[in-house]
Amino acid sequence: MSAPDRIETEADLVAGAAVLVARDARFRPILEATGPLPLRRRPDGFGALLAAIVGQQVSTASAAAILARLEAAGLAEEAAVAAAADEDLRACGLSRPKIRYVRALAAARLDYEGLRAAPAELVVERLVALPGIGRWTAEIYAMFALGHVDVFPAGDLALQVAAGRAFDLPARPAEAQLRALAGDWSPVRAVAACALWAYYRLDTSREGVL
Repeated sequence: MSAPDRIETEADLVAGAAVLVARDARFRPILEATGPLPLRRRPDGFGALLAAIVGQQVSTASAAAILARLEAAGLAEEAAVAAAADEDLRACGLSRPKIRYVRALAAARLDYEGLRAAPAELVVERLVALPGIGRWTAEIYAMFALGHVDVFPAGDLALQVAAGRAFDLPARPAEAQLRALAGDWSPVRAVAACALWAYYRLDTSREGVL
């Protein structure tokens, strides 16, 4: 079975999982334990990156409340954020650094349609060039907003914990070590990430990714 071009449906995840097990048989018992992997696709565009910035270093509940206030104030669109006064953004709960980040995102006028057709490496490169968007955020966007199948956010703590436990490693792998391990799971590294997040949820009873 060949790897899917993008992860758009549950069937794509099933096909990707078959390729993953063929690449690394250690994933067979993981996938048997987790069951079908959830499809976590999200709409792409300014709103997805705005939500990612808002959600940095705050709880899920706090991020949701801030986003709700931004939407209620009409400040969830690119043009509105670019034209808003700092005090209006601050009133919605944004910190000074995050005000700078969301303004930079709005000012960048990213070609979101062009990003849909771009390879994952270029998507990550363009996004990390913006203030407030790190590699993890860019890779999560490439996975869940654009459906790239060969992306692996190795800086994710839950993935590191899950890999350490699932593969009986002597210690939780650091980002560089996990990224090297994930090289063996290409061309379906995103499926491997989904499997490890599902394993993390099963093993810890906690969600590993929003």
